[in-house]
Amino acid sequence: VGHCHPDIVRAAHEQNQLLNTNSRYLHDNLVDYAERLSKTLPEKLCIFYFLNSGSEANDLALRLARQYTKHEDVVVLDHAYHGHLTSLIDISPYKFRNLEGQKEWVHVAPVPDTYRGLYREDHEDSATAYADEVKNIIEHAHKRGRKIAAFFVESLPSVGGQIIPPTGYFQKVAQHVHKAGGVFIADEIQVGFGRVGKHFWAFQLQGEDFIPDIVTMGKPIGNGHPIACVATTKEIAEAFAATGVEYFNTFGGNPVSCAVGLAVLDVIEKEQLQAHATEVGNFLMKLLKEQQIKHPIIGDVRGCGLFIGVDLVKDQGE
Repeated sequence: VGHCHPDIVRAAHEQNQLLNTNSRYLHDNLVDYAERLSKTLPEKLCIFYFLNSGSEANDLALRLARQYTKHEDVVVLDHAYHGHLTSLIDISPYKFRNLEGQKEWVHVAPVPDTYRGLYREDHEDSATAYADEVKNIIEHAHKRGRKIAAFFVESLPSVGGQIIPPTGYFQKVAQHVHKAGGVFIADEIQVGFGRVGKHFWAFQLQGEDFIPDIVTMGKPIGNGHPIACVATTKEIAEAFAATGVEYFNTFGGNPVSCAVGLAVLDVIEKEQLQAHATEVGNFLMKLLKEQQIKHPIIGDVRGCGLFIGVDLVKDQGE
């Protein structure tokens, strides 16, 4: 919503002057913020955990998935990055390939990239073809006695190259993952909150019939203030609570962070920033495509709203 947006600065300043508590003590801001967030998401995603960073959110999502499914293994996309905690480096090929390598409980699926990937724009059904790759990975894992806890994916892979997955890919993958007893986790930490313009959430680009089991949020929701969130279903939350080990986070959901979060939602609405993302994104894409015609080095221009990728190539054919 812009650097030092006055509404955000004011909300933080005003709340900072009042009593600040840790999240063992319920505060109206926490409840108000959860209610406001819930209005942006499908009804099924109705339980919220507040944290301080995207990495914390993804780590908790992993814990939720494992507790709910009683399985350990995770399927991720190649080149993915999900955070800086040890648990997340382990599921981030972008990082672990340069460190200790791939753990036996991690399975890497090809990125659903229709420009450079295995199945391209000329493929008759790239969504099914890429989803079948995940299905094959799951079947191979089962043969080795492994069990899948989650498919963990950014709704639009960002570090992997600003990829727009083919429509229907998530639905088909979710079928395979659910059949294996796993859950679908949508990481919206870099792509969420209206950035894609026509939808509030990037996973909604796949269609109204797709709903993840867990959604994680991070940096955009606080406009630079450290706040993050995990949204999930009652069934998953209840399985997590059944351990008797409550989830506690000293600063997660504190009144100042929630005041900032509420102010961000107000600004997005008041200044019609979703429509703005669509308009500016379309304008930028149009200009980039004009350059693409002139310059053979530009192989691909793709995107949605203000999530845009440009591929620079040595050879258009290859």
